[in-house]
Amino acid sequence: MPFRPSHSLLDCELLNLASAFCQLQLPFFFIPLVEMASTTLICDTQPWKDLKAHTEDIKKTHLRDLMNDKERCESMMVEFDGMFLDYSRQCATLETIDKLYKLAEAASLKQQINRMYSGEHINSTENRSVLHVDLRAPRDAVINSDGKHVVPDVWNVLDKIKDFSEKVRNGSWVGATGKPLKDVIAIGIGGSFLGPLFVHAALQTDPEAVEFAKGRQLRFLANVDPIDVARNIAGLSPETTLVVVVSKTFTTAETMLNARTLREWISSALGPSAVPKHMVAVSTNLTLVEKFGIDPNNAFAFWDWVGGRYSVCSAVGVLPLSLQYGFSIVEKFLKGASSIDEHFRSAPFEKNIPVLLGLLSVWNVSFLGYPARAILPYSQALEKFAPHIQQVSMESNGKGVSIDGVPLPYEAGEIDFGEPGTNGQHSFYQLIHQGRVIPCDFIGIVKSQQPVYLKGEVVSNHDELMSNFFAQPDALAYGKTAEQLLKENVSQHLIPHKTFSGNRPSLSLLLPSLNAYNIGQLLASYEHRVTVEGFVWGINSFDQWGVELGKSLATQVRKQLNASRTKSEPVEGFNFSTTTLLTRYLQRWRYDLSEILEIHGNLGKKMIIPPSSQMHTHV
Repeated sequence: MPFRPSHSLLDCELLNLASAFCQLQLPFFFIPLVEMASTTLICDTQPWKDLKAHTEDIKKTHLRDLMNDKERCESMMVEFDGMFLDYSRQCATLETIDKLYKLAEAASLKQQINRMYSGEHINSTENRSVLHVDLRAPRDAVINSDGKHVVPDVWNVLDKIKDFSEKVRNGSWVGATGKPLKDVIAIGIGGSFLGPLFVHAALQTDPEAVEFAKGRQLRFLANVDPIDVARNIAGLSPETTLVVVVSKTFTTAETMLNARTLREWISSALGPSAVPKHMVAVSTNLTLVEKFGIDPNNAFAFWDWVGGRYSVCSAVGVLPLSLQYGFSIVEKFLKGASSIDEHFRSAPFEKNIPVLLGLLSVWNVSFLGYPARAILPYSQALEKFAPHIQQVSMESNGKGVSIDGVPLPYEAGEIDFGEPGTNGQHSFYQLIHQGRVIPCDFIGIVKSQQPVYLKGEVVSNHDELMSNFFAQPDALAYGKTAEQLLKENVSQHLIPHKTFSGNRPSLSLLLPSLNAYNIGQLLASYEHRVTVEGFVWGINSFDQWGVELGKSLATQVRKQLNASRTKSEPVEGFNFSTTTLLTRYLQRWRYDLSEILEIHGNLGKKMIIPPSSQMHTHV
């Protein structure tokens, strides 16, 4: 069947592609068929076109006027299981929201959600199901993947984690010298690091979690930079440390180098035979786990239908978090996430928090032209939330083609960043108020984890914090006019500098508290928000091919560094810029035995790392 492009912008791209393959002189059967590119893009649908036309009307409307419509505002407030969403400060009317629902229908959003929950291979480029919702499903739930009921497998791993973590915590599992393992270092990178770190940071000051974590430490080692290693082992003893190595394939370059480094730290202090008592794995590659020196019985599985950035509810996060806080706390976190999973699957769109969040993101990015989003939690406990969602969102939806490989002629994907309030107010809020328009998510907590009331103060510390949470969205929406400044007798020459245009969109999400359950709710809401965006944009939110190119090029550089260090070979095979940089790096920093220090089992004692090739076999 001949290719029939549905979008005229593709013609030149396809001709260029065909020409390029012809120049390669590949056999005919090697030339990829572009039949899949005939899929209609969402921008070709009538609801998209209607929203494009509607955008012109919205641009003539100010939030000052929209906020005067009580009926509109009331219709833009949704509550579920203690969570309260207010999106009335979005640059949108009720007509806008209705048109977004029609866009969702055109994108078959409901059907796409059902396909995900039913285990279909919606990650088409990797031919995989996307079932991170299974990781927190109730024990009696029935969810299939490739014809297999997978929930029992999930709970088998959870039960194994519960049993193991309780043994470590109660002292029945001890280290090689008989001492309890009270300190845990989890080694992982990307989704194997950011998600668990976010949950850990959020639980660290929760009163219930604090009680369960007494006398214990949990640290996360991600960066291959040796500085990260040094900081993680500082103040720890190998005798009381358990290392969790998180790598599905057990081949992740950065993770495995860090794992070998800590293995050396342990074995140099306690002997090689101590490694199985001080290191466990989260992996499916039992052969490499055993070869590394870890007992495969102490490997905790997860599955290829779990993407790294969605893996915090698997053994990736559950194991280290259970070791720190106990399985009962982590189970509450899983239940919170599960409550949102069911809400996302079953609630009508007008009451569905993740769906509303996702549709509003599509509106802001693709129609209003606002590419970024600020995530602003007014809780220091959520300091690692924005970095985690940054990865979930940008790795998922940072795509330039549709799920069928068609170049996107519209903007998709958000640039996410954030900082807890009120710190951010003294950092980048200046730009948000008077510079570029950046839609904001304000996240507030009704009950503080650590309330403080000082005698003589007008309000409590938490009330002071929340005063800003409530004020900032209004400041962005209403701004301040020249007329208002004149009435305040502001000097004429300062009026342009003190004028705030307003009309800057935001939404407010209010949680009753920040316990394990609420943390799970928050995480799942944002995970599903990203999924909604991807479904509407028509992209694959569950692959990450953009991560691979740099990694493959780094392999070439690694080989060159080794050849130059060990055989004094010149830098070859790179462009002029990279050749210059590599040569300068090699010439300006030679291995200096007086400066290079090996991590040694006895803290405070330092040994010299042998230079060149010996280093690679030693560590």
